[in-house]
Amino acid sequence: MPEPGSTGPRSPSTGTSGRPRAPRGNTSAWWNPATLRGTKAIVIKLDKETCRPCPVRDQCTRSKSGGRTLSLQPRELQEVLDHARLQQADRQWQAKYGIRAGVEGTVHQAVAVTGMRRARYLGLQKTHLEHVFSAVALNLIRLDAW
Repeated sequence: MPEPGSTGPRSPSTGTSGRPRAPRGNTSAWWNPATLRGTKAIVIKLDKETCRPCPVRDQCTRSKSGGRTLSLQPRELQEVLDHARLQQADRQWQAKYGIRAGVEGTVHQAVAVTGMRRARYLGLQKTHLEHVFSAVALNLIRLDAW
């Protein structure tokens, strides 16, 4: 069963009919390949008549009138995505990613404050000087915020 507040499992289990099932065991009514925003996907829909009386409906869908709809990657890609999500739940992975998040925050601040994606000047010496001034400005801003 999904955690409260979540949208349930992204990869539904398959029943004896081979069709995906909702967390309470209801089988899907419609399951077709599609192209969403230029990417291959599989769209799975459950009947609204099946979903409406379900006691855990609010954990599966935010739809007020329809049933649950899932958009999944093709099987190979979905399995890789599910594996990556499992790894992300690991505390060691989260600690390692925390370092990256700090670095990305610093880079974002540099781009947002100084516009460092593009140099304003031509020539290596002028560009280097611009980067040095940008670094000094960022250090002063961060020192002031500390």
